Amino acid sequence: MPFSGFRRWIWVHTWSSLICTLFLLLACVTGLPLIFHEEIDTWLEPGLPYASLPVNAPRASLDVITARSHERYPQEIILSVTMDDDEPKVVVFMASSWQAFLKDTKVAHALKFDARTAQILRETRLGELTATLTGFILKLHKDLFAGTIGEYLLAAMAILFLVALVSGVVVYGPFMRHLDFGTLRVARSRRLKWLDVHNLLGGLALVWMVVVGATGIMNELSTPLFDLWRSTEVRSALKARTGTPVLSSELAPLQAAYERAETAMPGNTVSSVIFPGSSFSTPYHYVFWAKGQQPLTARLFIPILIDGRTGSFDGTVHMPWYLRALEISRPLHFGDYGGLALKLIWALFDLATIVVLATGLYLWMTKAFRKSFARDRNSPISVIPAAAAK
Repeated sequence: MPFSGFRRWIWVHTWSSLICTLFLLLACVTGLPLIFHEEIDTWLEPGLPYASLPVNAPRASLDVITARSHERYPQEIILSVTMDDDEPKVVVFMASSWQAFLKDTKVAHALKFDARTAQILRETRLGELTATLTGFILKLHKDLFAGTIGEYLLAAMAILFLVALVSGVVVYGPFMRHLDFGTLRVARSRRLKWLDVHNLLGGLALVWMVVVGATGIMNELSTPLFDLWRSTEVRSALKARTGTPVLSSELAPLQAAYERAETAMPGNTVSSVIFPGSSFSTPYHYVFWAKGQQPLTARLFIPILIDGRTGSFDGTVHMPWYLRALEISRPLHFGDYGGLALKLIWALFDLATIVVLATGLYLWMTKAFRKSFARDRNSPISVIPAAAAK
């Protein structure tokens, strides 16, 4: 490579790294506890007071659960229902109307039921779900509490991070001809030692950083990607389905609709349903979300349309490739699909990345300081007093 081209790669690596370093340090520091968010939530939050029943105890009808929800709040509508497949829990989300919820999501609240006895165990405001420690950290990690603007900003920083990784490999390549990989020149200067640590950890964690950086971009762009899908393919699929929107009083029994959705997608688990009337569903359908039963396919969701009046199956809307890639990227980003062992590996790589970012910042600051010091020594202000002292 010509020397001028090599210098350009150094410039690209330096400035792409510097621009994104502070944001990535924040992302890595907040991402570390998020790897163990399930364990932290279990430790900090008291468990629900489930009834002592056999493991294979049958689940209560969803119609009973929704009826008890309406008994508690007769003036409100049900937005969605989630059926937990890890605990015997059903969560019913309610609000005064879809319009009020879309205007301010904090008006909604969640009723948590024992799935076997249909007894209300706890009630939580939707705002309280993000007021937990991990909820606060996730919000900071995802958008810096700046909403969509924060998501776009962090997506841009993740792109710069990938540029820094590629340029770092190009810059480090020529040195590999003279040094064995992993060499630490501890007997030389402190700056040279930290340069070797920076290169060693960067090389060891390179693939992980590329995966996490790329999946981070996908996660940050989830909102516009889902909006694109709803405004194109979903709208096109629903264009032929017209009629009068379903009223709450006209809804078909939820339990029968749930069973119909399960029958329509054998080999999958139906985990939630969105009621008719929102931008997240249609005016005419229950939208059930089914997922696979394997660690990876459990992250791939398929929406199932069940007619809100008749409870009949009305087809599925398959996600495009970019949304399927997004769903797969979520567990890859946090490493939460392979148990505690994988989480520990993810945490070690996260710590290594923090060291890489910190040492990169240190190397630039010491180099900038030395250049500044050299300029100061050669400036007229420093030369004149030195000459006068002679």
